[in-house]
Amino acid sequence: MLAQATQPASKVRPLRIGPLRVDPPILQAPMAGFTNLAFRRIVRDYGGAGLLATEMISAEGFVRRVGGLKGAPERLWGVQDEPRPLAVQMWDNDPETLAEVGRTLAFEYRVSVVDLNFGCPVRKITEAHSGSYLLGEPARMRSIIERVVKACAPVPVTAKIRLGCTRKAVTAVEVARAVEDAGAAALTVHGRVAEEFFKGTADWETIAEIKVRAGKLPIVGNGDLDSPEKVVAAFERYGVDGVMIARAALGRPWLFRQAAAALKGEEIPPEPPPAEQRAVLLRHHREIVERFGEERGVVLMRRYAANYAHGRPGACAFRRAVSIARTNTEFLAAVEMIFPDAHVRHD
Repeated sequence: MLAQATQPASKVRPLRIGPLRVDPPILQAPMAGFTNLAFRRIVRDYGGAGLLATEMISAEGFVRRVGGLKGAPERLWGVQDEPRPLAVQMWDNDPETLAEVGRTLAFEYRVSVVDLNFGCPVRKITEAHSGSYLLGEPARMRSIIERVVKACAPVPVTAKIRLGCTRKAVTAVEVARAVEDAGAAALTVHGRVAEEFFKGTADWETIAEIKVRAGKLPIVGNGDLDSPEKVVAAFERYGVDGVMIARAALGRPWLFRQAAAALKGEEIPPEPPPAEQRAVLLRHHREIVERFGEERGVVLMRRYAANYAHGRPGACAFRRAVSIARTNTEFLAAVEMIFPDAHVRHD
């Protein structure tokens, strides 16, 4: 077994991504279909996340939309006017396309970090020979990163990977070296292989091994970080330079604030009372509907709302009700099921 690196939480330092100082070294993961502007605004208001990220975008799709005068991708809603720091993650397998979009993000959108996705296991992306498919081609990854780094400089370019495509082909150490050699400013490692999707338990031992063997490349650990205590343990036991919180924060955007307090050795803020949780859910709903209209907005809110019910009495019934909601009235009626005694004013 690999000897675990030790870094007391009290000595956790800000994460350096090129010229960017990320403090606290807690990153909000880019999640397609979830981390849009409405969610990011809530996360910013609670605090604790040192770097936020948009939803992942398709580089080819970006070029096609802008070239066709259709405007920026929907997943970049609000990016140009949003507070910084902010990262945008993109995927593709063509170095020139990625470089073109990276340059636009860096100099027209003025994002803080351009992130390259080499970890997504979704079939439509891997069948396009992108995302986690590229973990089997470190040389090609190196070529992509080198081209994007050159196009975006001095804006830092980072990468996100999984441990490999399958358990029989764990390639993360080799890939990490290719990422560092290509000039990336940091690497995020999700502790599962692509074939596992989100099943099983994240392998933090291998993340720690990558940290030990990755030279000077900052390593951000990702996977199963659903409590402040686990965030502290990631630094203390595995020696990572930063952590990335993903699915656990979708219904608990205050988790970043709790984790940041734990890293400082401060008292961890308690879970918000039901009235506050209800207010956050309703705010999320309101902003999505204002952006996309009632019909589409309520449908989009189905996936978000289900996360807020996790662990609450009546969660199953709530999910069933919200999954068929089509109007604001039906959605709000479902919210009353999960927060029946948490009445607050909703303007």
